[in-house]
Amino acid sequence: MRKALGKTLHGAAFAVALAVGGLLVSSVASAAPDGTIELELYKAGLVVGVSGGSGKLMFQGKQYAVTLGGVSLGATIGASKAELVGEVKNLKNVADIEGVYTATQAGLAIAGGDKTAQLKNSKGVELNVKGKQIGLEFSLDLSGMQLSLKK
Repeated sequence: MRKALGKTLHGAAFAVALAVGGLLVSSVASAAPDGTIELELYKAGLVVGVSGGSGKLMFQGKQYAVTLGGVSLGATIGASKAELVGEVKNLKNVADIEGVYTATQAGLAIAGGDKTAQLKNSKGVELNVKGKQIGLEFSLDLSGMQLSLKK
C-alpha cells in the first residue's frame, strides 16, 4: 500500500512539474518578438520638427525595406540622427507594420547619447527600439512617425 501511494505521489508530482514547465515555455514563447527592426532616423526643426529616414524589417525569415517620415509638434530645437535597433511585437502580417506610430517620451541628446522608444501603431504593432542619437536636439514629443513598406 505504501509503495502504491509513493508511486501515485511521485506520478502526481511529475504531472505538476510537466504542467508548470508547459506554462513557462508558453509564456516565454508569447514574449518572443515577431520580428526585428533597424531604423536610421533624421530629425530637424525649430518648434515644428520634421523627420525622415529608412530601415529594414526582418519578419518570418525575410527582409523588408521601410521608409520613415513624420512631423512632431512641440518643443523641438536642433538636428539629430538616430540609429535604432529593436524588436517588433504583435505583427501578424507584414502590411500591419505600416502606419503612424506614437509615443510619449522626453529625450535629450548632446553630441551623442542613448535613446530608447516604445512606439505603437493603430493596428497594435509595437516597436521597442534603442540606440544612439548623434547631434544637438531637444525634443519633448516623439509622435506622428509614419512607417511604410518601401515600394
